[in-house]
Amino acid sequence: MIFLTVGSQVPFDRLSRSVDAWAARNPQAEVFGQIGRTAWRPAAMQWAELLSADEYLELLKRARVIVAHAGMGTVISAAEHGKPLIVMPRRADLGEHRNDHQEFTAKWLMTRSGISVVHGEDELWQLLDKAGTLVPPGGLGSESRERMVTVLREFIFEGVKPFR
Repeated sequence: MIFLTVGSQVPFDRLSRSVDAWAARNPQAEVFGQIGRTAWRPAAMQWAELLSADEYLELLKRARVIVAHAGMGTVISAAEHGKPLIVMPRRADLGEHRNDHQEFTAKWLMTRSGISVVHGEDELWQLLDKAGTLVPPGGLGSESRERMVTVLREFIFEGVKPFR
């Protein structure tokens, strides 16, 4: 199953529409999208606006690949559960976020194993077409998780300069 999640704060229709369009071209694929509160409704994939923590975890565990915005919660969850992750950062110039911090996060994530960064529908579709061959990150023990969280915090709070 392919699991799309855009977080709970802001919908990300560009990503959700791209995944739904891919699902329409691949009706044999099981795709579930957590799409946020938006007026747009998917036609080809199962979906929910929001998920409880238990529902999210169940879908995460079932997924063979996760598609998401560049949110750190999803990045950490994918790594903890050994799931390949495809990330599309939100863009401020398209009204998808207040600033381009997700672009900076995506640049950093590009160097991490098990994480693929895309910027458009064509790149996303190419990766979804080979979802079964994407390599997951290695499993994380508690020591590795603590180190990863430390690195992520340093990156978030020290590595990204405020936008003015």
